[in-house]
Amino acid sequence: MRSVIVAAFVAFAISLFCTPIAIKYFRRLRVGQPIREELGLAAHEGKKGTPTMGGVVFILATVIAYIVGHLVLATMPESATRHHGPTVTGVVLLGLFVFCGLVGFLDDFLKVRKRNSLGLNKRGKVIGQFVVGLFFGVLALYIPNSQGITVASDHITFVGDIDWLRIGNIASVILFSFVVIAASNGVNLTDGLDGLATGSSVMVLAAYVAIGFWQYRHACADPSTPLYCYDVRDPLEIALVAGAAVGALFGFLWWNASPARIFMGDTGALGLGGLIGGLAMASKTLLLLPILGGLFVIITMSVIIQIISFRSTGRRVFRMAPLQHHFELAGWSEVNIVIRFWIICGIGVAIGLGLFYADFLAVVG
Repeated sequence: MRSVIVAAFVAFAISLFCTPIAIKYFRRLRVGQPIREELGLAAHEGKKGTPTMGGVVFILATVIAYIVGHLVLATMPESATRHHGPTVTGVVLLGLFVFCGLVGFLDDFLKVRKRNSLGLNKRGKVIGQFVVGLFFGVLALYIPNSQGITVASDHITFVGDIDWLRIGNIASVILFSFVVIAASNGVNLTDGLDGLATGSSVMVLAAYVAIGFWQYRHACADPSTPLYCYDVRDPLEIALVAGAAVGALFGFLWWNASPARIFMGDTGALGLGGLIGGLAMASKTLLLLPILGGLFVIITMSVIIQIISFRSTGRRVFRMAPLQHHFELAGWSEVNIVIRFWIICGIGVAIGLGLFYADFLAVVG
């Protein structure tokens, strides 16, 4: 646990102190966020020109903190860690974070260059996410460790494999890519209000710190583990990457909370979604993800419902989608929306962790 705490602290410090530097640099380059004019809200007019691409800071902070975390692990007795340096799990998780972030970076760059809020077209964005998911899905399913365990499973998972839902490696790689696309777009749709996506992602990632460390303490690779164990590859690595990301986001939230001095942009939102999707696959908690990330699901569904309703009946269910903008147009203040949506996210995380622990108690209790 020491390495996770150190990594989180290092990431927090880097993000907290480097974000102001990024703000000044992006302002000098005139990397400002274009605003959706159809919102017609005075509060959003004041955000025009606020630096974007802030995700670059917390992605780099997470990668650096991960390296520091491994330096800490290297100073500990091998018997205390059951760990042997950076792993394929770390490569997959950080790779998703970085390369989904690169897809978002391209989108942000085009928005800034064209001076509008459209950026990369939807097809190009999805293709980029699919390719990233496909590549790291292959790494996750075709590179076993010495015990024959891969990063992701060829089963559908809830809290571990569901035995009767084996779908094979090829289908699992496609599923892996789909989860990356769904999660990254879910976080991206949630972004749009100061601190909303950042604070929500902190809660979901913190849940994966707890899940990863609990799996590490009850790993099947440990012969002393009684009764119940988790057949998960590199669970400490899961906790380490998630912990570093939590620290980096806390540091970023200092500057991203209302009134935001910088936005994460698609760089941060797509990167975070890719990481969260990867954590769900690596920890074998795929079907738990829609509960832990319940807020992302609700907001994504609001967009889907709006599109289906408008195309089929010509009527809109919400004043505007995603859902947070519906409440803005209904007269709610931005801070109230963010806090209440954080509460919804926290409820989903609490239920998800409760189900995870209940599964453990059902066997050992």
